[in-house]
Amino acid sequence: MKKMRVFNISLAATFVCFLLSLFAAMPGLSAGDVVKITLLHFNDVYEIDPVSGGTQGGLARVATLKKRFLKENPNTYAILAGDLFSPSALGTAPYKGGRLDGRQMVATLNTLGLDFVTFGNHEFDLNKDSFYKRLSESNATWISSNVFDEKGNSFPGVSENKIIVVTDDSGKKVRIGLFGVTLAGNQKPYVSYKNPIDTARKMVERLRSKVDILIAVTHLAIEEDMRIAKELPDIDLILGGHEHENIQVWRGLNFTPISKADANARTVYVHELFFNTDKMDLEIVSRIRFITSEIPDDPKTAKVIKRWRDAGYKGFRRAGFEPENMVVMTTESLDGLESSVRNNSTRLTELIGEGMQEVSPGAELAIFNGGSVRIDDVIPPGKVTEYDILRIMPFGGDVLSVKMKGSLLKRVLDQGRKNRGTGGYLQTINVILSNDGSTWQITGIKLKPEKIYNVAINDFLLTGKEIGLDYLTEENKDISDVGNHGDMRKALIAILKKMYGGNR
Repeated sequence: MKKMRVFNISLAATFVCFLLSLFAAMPGLSAGDVVKITLLHFNDVYEIDPVSGGTQGGLARVATLKKRFLKENPNTYAILAGDLFSPSALGTAPYKGGRLDGRQMVATLNTLGLDFVTFGNHEFDLNKDSFYKRLSESNATWISSNVFDEKGNSFPGVSENKIIVVTDDSGKKVRIGLFGVTLAGNQKPYVSYKNPIDTARKMVERLRSKVDILIAVTHLAIEEDMRIAKELPDIDLILGGHEHENIQVWRGLNFTPISKADANARTVYVHELFFNTDKMDLEIVSRIRFITSEIPDDPKTAKVIKRWRDAGYKGFRRAGFEPENMVVMTTESLDGLESSVRNNSTRLTELIGEGMQEVSPGAELAIFNGGSVRIDDVIPPGKVTEYDILRIMPFGGDVLSVKMKGSLLKRVLDQGRKNRGTGGYLQTINVILSNDGSTWQITGIKLKPEKIYNVAINDFLLTGKEIGLDYLTEENKDISDVGNHGDMRKALIAILKKMYGGNR
């Protein structure tokens, strides 16, 4: 079978329309020869509501797009490339003796009309019981080729691959093969993984001769996606996830396109596939679509979102939080984007650290892992609510004070620097690294290996579970006098009120 792949991307809708009219005029690509398939692709969605102060994202807006595309083309499918059950502030809300744990996301995506989905690493944040319940509640077709239960069997209702047959008005048929692979980034007793690259190779061998179009739905680091494209050129399109910023690259012998949208549905990718059933040629036009307030909410989806938002807020109120209460009015943006807090300090991380130091008597410095900040959003200047605080640190955690020997502190700080780009990157207050990267300074003074420092630290870091910090536990001989000073979120609220004048 001869297959010609021509891939185009356009950021402007008018240019896309021009391309489509051009294709229609090309010999062999008239409407009578071509079956069109539309794919609405998004990934890493943790919030059902809009983000960035309501200006971006929002699944009710995505639902509107799905309906529009379906009206234009019945061969339209919504595909999510992993990460939906967790984490989110709303998912931690108390509900019926447990937590929401992704109920709100599954219900919303069911109403939106999600068609296909693969696992992300954060699906397995849930305990076994909650995970199985969310799977059973989902109406989407789950596809996973390399993630199985602890016995090596597919999870209930999950397929290793899927072949769908689409037809046009004239009855012409196109066979589309889908498979899904996920990184082994969340080791839980009820989950087992196979190598994603080896699995992708097996899926290509199994499916290529049976389908006209072969699509990989992945939740991998971009380097792994590019490797798949290079080593397996028979894949026509890779719909990716895991990274939280939009990406479009081409790799491999056939310039296989790899795309990822922005997290929380700030953007989606729209892929229009034109398959010539006479020449067996494939044309793909991909464009990124920004999800903004210009797109109206789908009323049905918005109603479901409100129901679950209200349920979550009710649970938070029982737990002592008032989500809609204003904490402060700020005069600056508070950047909690994952790409920021896992690589650099921001005003938000400074405030968290300062809040920790404030509640820890005598603390000379503060340390916490960037991964404890989960909001992946920028709170614009203006009102900050208690729900914003919950979004910033949905898993909470306590502020601890410890006495730590300087030699251990240096080792911890060095590892935090190595962890840049991950959740193990360490955010600090009163800590400076020299320009040549050789010397740490604490409160402006060179770190002394034999000195005992008073450190404010979040409780998670002292579990030894962070990347490269397995030795950082209360049992370490260079740690002593551990004290607990309460919820990190309460410390953040206190410092915000101190800095911005309280609730006014």
